[in-house]
Amino acid sequence: MIGKLAGRLALAGAACVVYGTFEARAFRVRRVTVPVLPEGAPRLRVLHVSDIHLAARQGAKLDFVRALAGLEPDLVVNTGDNISHADALEPLLGAFGRLLDVPGVFAFGSNDYTASTFHNPLAYLASSTSRDGVHEDREVLPTEALREGLASGGWKDVTGHKVTLDVHGLRLEFRGTDDAHLHRDDYSLVAGPPAPDADLALGVTHAPYARVLDAMTVDGLPLLFAGHTHGGQVCLPGWGALTTNCDLPTAQAKGLSRYHAGDYTSWLHVSAGVGTSPYAPYRFACPPEVTVLTLTAGSNG
Repeated sequence: MIGKLAGRLALAGAACVVYGTFEARAFRVRRVTVPVLPEGAPRLRVLHVSDIHLAARQGAKLDFVRALAGLEPDLVVNTGDNISHADALEPLLGAFGRLLDVPGVFAFGSNDYTASTFHNPLAYLASSTSRDGVHEDREVLPTEALREGLASGGWKDVTGHKVTLDVHGLRLEFRGTDDAHLHRDDYSLVAGPPAPDADLALGVTHAPYARVLDAMTVDGLPLLFAGHTHGGQVCLPGWGALTTNCDLPTAQAKGLSRYHAGDYTSWLHVSAGVGTSPYAPYRFACPPEVTVLTLTAGSNG
């Protein structure tokens, strides 16, 4: 009896892994509306893309990225972890294509610096895999070439910088941090209230750690963007994410939510991401995605 039960459990587990590898290629576009613009402002369509983790031979993923330009966003926000290996750089930039000419911003994550290495999947349930600095015993990725390629058109680097973009007559102020998962974040580089002439101030970071989100929220940024969590990647139907691999609550592992820091509140959008680690190429109850956020006039209160 015990042997039969163990066999059935093993069979069910294998079926879940097989399904998970299929779901990892079931790309989709999520759509949400966020009321953060001044009264009378035109709507803005923002494409949020994150955690592509591209390997050069991932044809289906490249086709999906290539098709994103057809969404015709007004603005692109890229929250990092773009490539899994150095040889994926040129395919990625080629797939982005004319999307790079759209106004946009990007901030780097850990896998824009070094490639992933194997982790026991159960370790993510026990604690965050956070570490200090870039470990150069890993494959070092062509970070500066990636930065140059992403900035070759209309995208601006906000990895520890503030930038301003004028889009459809609106002045948008962005600030971003380097990757908090690597403890490379230094919010003091971009701290302070939004500029008086900014129609909307937005925060951009890869890993949504509380220390970064709290600081951005208290500084009065109405909308924050992050990635990193993969939406939990392996979720339980009816329950959701089991982990975020940071200190963000699992209920906010993906999608749009309200983020509170004391008496202050912002909208937070966490992308579930397009890819996975090459050492865990599966998803369960958490398909890969990008999001189109339609920003409308409304109140952040």
